[in-house]
Amino acid sequence: MEQGARGFQDQPPRSLLAGKTALITGSARGIGRATALELARLGAQIVINYRGSEEAAREVQALIEGQGGKALAIGADVSQGAEVERLFARATETFGAVDILINNAGLTRDNLLLRINEADWDAVLATNLKSSYLCAKAALRGMLRARWGRIVNVSSVVGIAGNAGQTNYAAAKAGMIALTKSLAQEVGSRGITVNAVAPGLVETEMTSNLPDVVRKRMLEHVALGRAGTPEDIAPVISFLCTPAAGYITGQVIVVDGGMGL
Repeated sequence: MEQGARGFQDQPPRSLLAGKTALITGSARGIGRATALELARLGAQIVINYRGSEEAAREVQALIEGQGGKALAIGADVSQGAEVERLFARATETFGAVDILINNAGLTRDNLLLRINEADWDAVLATNLKSSYLCAKAALRGMLRARWGRIVNVSSVVGIAGNAGQTNYAAAKAGMIALTKSLAQEVGSRGITVNAVAPGLVETEMTSNLPDVVRKRMLEHVALGRAGTPEDIAPVISFLCTPAAGYITGQVIVVDGGMGL
């Protein structure tokens, strides 16, 4: 039986996930980067996935290794099935089966629905939603054999409430929530938990291009009066991967600073 919350605080951080392998998609920057560093702090071996930011991914790897951890950076477009297969094959060859999957890769192509072309619609759905399906399917092979696993899907408050000008992104993030709840029911009996984290406005490269007027309007609805940081989100994702969260599955944890209260 898996250890619950009792004794959780007494364990040295690196013992919590020692021997586990965590793969985080889109982890060269932003929330993915912060999550990779946090999971490494808890003792996991880290697979850093990137698509176009090799230098940034190598920096994350160096940071982890500099603290005595183990990490591997692998470039792959996780919206493509063959690329996902290659990613997991290399990860497994180096560290063994993936125990923890964080589906974090994301893309925005914002516009009003009438102005979104088909290519931009498909790109957002593929990068955010299809990648979650492909990676979960690849990770589950090892998790089912081990009868243990953690999958955390990084959704968004936009997937819950919607947002004008982001119909494609909102649809993808809502799809991730539905995937989370359905998959949790499919694999729970095998000791695998599946949860989603839904951040609000977070300061990342993806949100850096928001017009000032839009940012100001959003912050007016945040109880804490500030945008979040990747470091606000990463500990929540990481907690869901620990033994203390072993009885949490199918949930959507909102981390938005009180947006809309």
